[in-house]
Amino acid sequence: MWISDKWSDYELIDCTDGERLERWGKYVLIRPDPQVIWRTPKTCPEWGRADGVYKRSERGGGGWRGELPEAWEIGYGKLRFGLHPMGFKHTGLFPEQAVNWDRMASLISERGGASVLNLFAYTGGATAACAAAGASVCHVDASRGMVGQAKENLRLSGLGGARVRYIVDDCKKFVEREIRRGNRYDAIIMDPPSYGRGPSGEVWKLEDSIHGLISLSASLLSDAPLFFLVNSYTTGLSPLAMEYILKVEIEQKRGGRLESGELALPVTATKGTLPCGASAWWTA
Repeated sequence: MWISDKWSDYELIDCTDGERLERWGKYVLIRPDPQVIWRTPKTCPEWGRADGVYKRSERGGGGWRGELPEAWEIGYGKLRFGLHPMGFKHTGLFPEQAVNWDRMASLISERGGASVLNLFAYTGGATAACAAAGASVCHVDASRGMVGQAKENLRLSGLGGARVRYIVDDCKKFVEREIRRGNRYDAIIMDPPSYGRGPSGEVWKLEDSIHGLISLSASLLSDAPLFFLVNSYTTGLSPLAMEYILKVEIEQKRGGRLESGELALPVTATKGTLPCGASAWWTA
């Protein structure tokens, strides 16, 4: 288990009965979380004075209630991120990924730089961490809006002039073109959704597509690779399943080391940890 416990601008205050109580900078939010299957008393006073609450609709989807600004900022170390109350309960950042940001930044710094391919790169948390560590990054996501936010996050972090190439494209199609072009990368990050559609309506379903995409992407690793990271938020998909794919597609061919486990956030009220997804690492 890898715990993101170095935040100062984010805090998971409490969680119970299908909800998280969180502090994002100076704002307190309540958001649904299907992993929170326990029902403990809501003793924290913040439950009654949250600035924003996301409520699901019986007809599907949902929306935010309360007094929240359209956008605000939080920081993690030297990195800065813009937050927005978004659809499907999101804010534009996954704080549990900070432990991965720290690890990839450390590996890149030790190497003295690297070329990184960040697939399903969202709003660029990993892109910013890698760029700050001295990497050149190719940032790929199918959403033009998310890519725009990634550019803004790097600007906020003082990385507006970093060596980052932003691509709005279907990740699988981009990887196929990179193979034909003969491009190679020292590190690959993959943070795929459980389900989604590309800019031209391409359907992505993780269980059906992840092995094929890892296999394709592994062929883009350079002759002196650094790491390959796969993240998943699909409930029921074991970290060991992703590790197995990395084993047969990379470790058996190149050696190196495999690790996998759950990502988690510390809970202030109970001193427990909330599971928040999974990661599998291959390092050279």
